[in-house]
Amino acid sequence: MQPLQRLERWLLASNSAKTGRLYSSAAFRALFPELSQGAYRALLHRAEKRGLLERVCQGVYQYAGAPDNSGLILFHAAALLRVRHFNYISLETALSDAGLISQMPMAWVTVISTGRSAEISCGRFGTIEFVHTERPMSQIIDHLAYDADRHLFRASTKLALADMHRFNRSTIDLIQEPEDGIV
Repeated sequence: MQPLQRLERWLLASNSAKTGRLYSSAAFRALFPELSQGAYRALLHRAEKRGLLERVCQGVYQYAGAPDNSGLILFHAAALLRVRHFNYISLETALSDAGLISQMPMAWVTVISTGRSAEISCGRFGTIEFVHTERPMSQIIDHLAYDADRHLFRASTKLALADMHRFNRSTIDLIQEPEDGIV
Protein backbone atom coordinates (compact mmCIF):
# COMPACT_ATOMS: atom_id res chain seq x y z
CA MET A 1 0.00 0.00 0.00
CA GLN A 2 1.28 3.45 -0.92
CA PRO A 3 2.20 5.80 1.97
CA LEU A 4 -0.49 8.33 1.05
CA GLN A 5 -3.15 5.60 1.08
CA ARG A 6 -1.84 4.31 4.41
CA LEU A 7 -2.06 7.82 5.89
CA GLU A 8 -5.58 8.27 4.57
CA ARG A 9 -6.76 4.96 6.03
CA TRP A 10 -5.20 5.79 9.39
CA LEU A 11 -6.84 9.23 9.44
CA LEU A 12 -10.25 7.75 8.54
CA ALA A 13 -9.95 5.11 11.25
CA SER A 14 -8.67 7.43 13.99
CA ASN A 15 -11.14 10.23 13.23
CA SER A 16 -14.32 8.20 12.77
CA ALA A 17 -15.96 9.65 15.89
CA LYS A 18 -13.87 12.80 16.37
CA THR A 19 -13.72 16.20 14.77
CA GLY A 20 -11.29 19.02 15.17
CA ARG A 21 -8.26 16.97 16.08
CA LEU A 22 -4.90 18.58 15.36
CA TYR A 23 -1.66 16.76 14.66
CA SER A 24 1.95 17.81 14.86
CA SER A 25 4.03 17.10 11.77
CA ALA A 26 5.78 14.36 13.78
CA ALA A 27 2.51 12.64 14.74
CA PHE A 28 2.42 10.36 11.69
CA ARG A 29 6.14 9.59 11.62
CA ALA A 30 5.81 6.20 13.35
CA LEU A 31 3.51 5.02 10.54
CA PHE A 32 6.34 5.45 8.02
CA PRO A 33 9.63 4.25 9.55
CA GLU A 34 10.88 3.26 6.10
CA LEU A 35 10.75 6.83 4.75
CA SER A 36 13.68 9.19 4.91
CA GLN A 37 13.04 12.59 6.49
CA GLY A 38 12.84 14.19 3.04
CA ALA A 39 10.40 11.57 1.75
CA TYR A 40 8.28 12.01 4.89
CA ARG A 41 8.11 15.80 4.34
CA ALA A 42 7.14 15.15 0.71
CA LEU A 43 4.38 12.81 1.90
CA LEU A 44 2.92 15.53 4.16
CA HIS A 45 3.13 17.99 1.28
CA ARG A 46 1.31 15.59 -1.06
CA ALA A 47 -1.35 14.92 1.60
CA GLU A 48 -1.87 18.66 1.93
CA LYS A 49 -2.02 19.17 -1.85
CA ARG A 50 -4.58 16.39 -2.23
CA GLY A 51 -6.79 17.92 0.46
CA LEU A 52 -6.30 15.12 2.96
CA LEU A 53 -4.50 17.33 5.50
CA GLU A 54 -4.91 21.05 6.02
CA ARG A 55 -1.97 22.99 7.34
CA VAL A 56 -3.03 25.13 10.30
CA CYS A 57 0.44 26.59 10.84
CA GLN A 58 4.02 25.43 10.52
CA GLY A 59 4.19 21.93 11.93
CA VAL A 60 0.46 21.62 12.75
CA TYR A 61 -2.17 19.93 10.58
CA GLN A 62 -5.80 18.95 10.80
CA TYR A 63 -7.58 16.17 8.97
CA ALA A 64 -9.57 17.97 6.28
CA GLY A 65 -12.34 15.35 6.51
CA ALA A 66 -13.11 16.36 10.11
CA PRO A 67 -12.06 19.99 10.57
CA ASP A 68 -12.06 21.90 13.85
CA ASN A 69 -15.23 23.99 13.91
CA SER A 70 -15.03 24.84 17.62
CA GLY A 71 -13.63 28.33 17.10
CA LEU A 72 -10.77 27.32 19.43
CA ILE A 73 -8.28 26.11 16.83
CA LEU A 74 -5.66 28.77 17.70
CA PHE A 75 -5.66 27.67 21.34
CA HIS A 76 -5.40 24.00 20.37
CA ALA A 77 -2.55 24.79 17.97
CA ALA A 78 -0.75 26.83 20.66
CA ALA A 79 -0.94 23.91 23.09
CA LEU A 80 0.41 21.55 20.43
CA LEU A 81 3.19 23.88 19.26
CA ARG A 82 4.61 24.33 22.75
CA VAL A 83 3.85 20.95 24.26
CA ARG A 84 7.27 20.82 25.97
CA HIS A 85 6.81 24.20 27.69
CA PHE A 86 4.51 25.59 30.33
CA ASN A 87 1.96 27.91 28.69
CA TYR A 88 -1.04 29.88 29.84
CA ILE A 89 -3.58 32.22 28.27
CA SER A 90 -3.03 35.76 29.51
CA LEU A 91 -2.60 39.39 28.53
CA GLU A 92 -5.15 40.79 26.08
CA THR A 93 -6.80 37.42 25.39
CA ALA A 94 -7.58 36.68 29.05
CA LEU A 95 -8.72 40.25 29.68
CA SER A 96 -10.92 40.24 26.59
CA ASP A 97 -12.53 36.96 27.67
CA ALA A 98 -13.18 38.55 31.10
CA GLY A 99 -14.89 41.51 29.40
CA LEU A 100 -12.27 44.06 30.44
CA ILE A 101 -10.98 44.76 26.93
CA SER A 102 -13.24 45.70 24.09
CA GLN A 103 -10.62 46.18 21.37
CA MET A 104 -9.17 42.70 21.03
CA PRO A 105 -7.89 41.89 17.53
CA MET A 106 -9.91 39.20 15.81
CA ALA A 107 -8.27 35.80 15.38
CA TRP A 108 -5.37 36.62 17.72
CA VAL A 109 -4.47 34.84 20.94
CA THR A 110 -1.80 35.76 23.48
CA VAL A 111 -0.09 33.03 25.47
CA ILE A 112 2.65 33.34 28.09
CA SER A 113 5.20 30.56 27.60
CA THR A 114 8.45 29.29 29.05
CA GLY A 115 9.39 28.81 25.38
CA ARG A 116 10.75 31.63 23.26
CA SER A 117 8.70 34.64 22.17
CA ALA A 118 7.21 34.41 18.69
CA GLU A 119 4.26 35.37 16.56
CA ILE A 120 3.03 32.33 14.66
CA SER A 121 0.88 32.96 11.61
CA CYS A 122 -1.85 30.38 11.19
CA GLY A 123 -3.07 31.72 7.86
CA ARG A 124 -6.85 32.00 7.63
CA PHE A 125 -7.17 30.95 11.29
CA GLY A 126 -5.27 33.92 12.73
CA THR A 127 -2.13 34.46 14.81
CA ILE A 128 -0.74 33.02 18.02
CA GLU A 129 1.53 35.33 20.03
CA PHE A 130 3.84 33.59 22.49
CA VAL A 131 5.41 35.86 25.11
CA HIS A 132 8.43 34.38 26.89
CA THR A 133 8.64 34.30 30.67
CA GLU A 134 11.30 33.05 33.02
CA ARG A 135 9.03 33.40 36.05
CA PRO A 136 8.79 30.14 38.00
CA MET A 137 5.30 28.72 37.63
CA SER A 138 5.30 27.99 41.37
CA GLN A 139 4.94 31.77 41.92
CA ILE A 140 1.68 32.02 39.97
CA ILE A 141 0.07 28.59 40.17
CA ASP A 142 -2.65 29.88 42.53
CA HIS A 143 -3.71 32.36 39.82
CA LEU A 144 -4.11 29.77 37.06
CA ALA A 145 -7.01 27.49 36.17
CA TYR A 146 -7.00 24.79 33.53
CA ASP A 147 -9.32 25.47 30.59
CA ALA A 148 -10.10 22.00 29.23
CA ASP A 149 -11.88 23.37 26.15
CA ARG A 150 -8.78 25.28 25.09
CA HIS A 151 -6.22 22.69 26.32
CA LEU A 152 -4.31 25.44 28.16
CA PHE A 153 -4.12 27.05 31.57
CA ARG A 154 -5.77 30.46 31.90
CA ALA A 155 -4.59 33.40 34.01
CA SER A 156 -6.92 34.98 36.53
CA THR A 157 -7.91 38.56 35.78
CA LYS A 158 -5.51 39.74 38.50
CA LEU A 159 -2.59 37.83 36.95
CA ALA A 160 -3.48 38.95 33.41
CA LEU A 161 -3.46 42.60 34.55
CA ALA A 162 -0.12 42.06 36.33
CA ASP A 163 1.24 40.43 33.16
CA MET A 164 0.16 43.49 31.13
CA HIS A 165 2.40 45.62 33.33
CA ARG A 166 5.20 43.03 33.59
CA PHE A 167 5.48 42.79 29.80
CA ASN A 168 5.03 46.52 29.20
CA ARG A 169 1.80 46.13 27.25
CA SER A 170 -0.14 49.31 26.64
CA THR A 171 -3.29 49.64 28.70
CA ILE A 172 -4.16 53.17 27.63
CA ASP A 173 -7.77 53.30 26.37
CA LEU A 174 -7.80 49.51 26.36
CA ILE A 175 -8.87 48.27 29.78
CA GLN A 176 -12.39 49.01 30.94
CA GLU A 177 -12.68 48.91 34.72
CA PRO A 178 -15.66 46.91 35.93
CA GLU A 179 -18.52 48.92 37.40
CA ASP A 180 -18.03 47.51 40.90
CA GLY A 181 -14.32 48.44 40.76
CA ILE A 182 -13.21 44.90 41.66
CA VAL A 183 -10.74 43.27 39.33
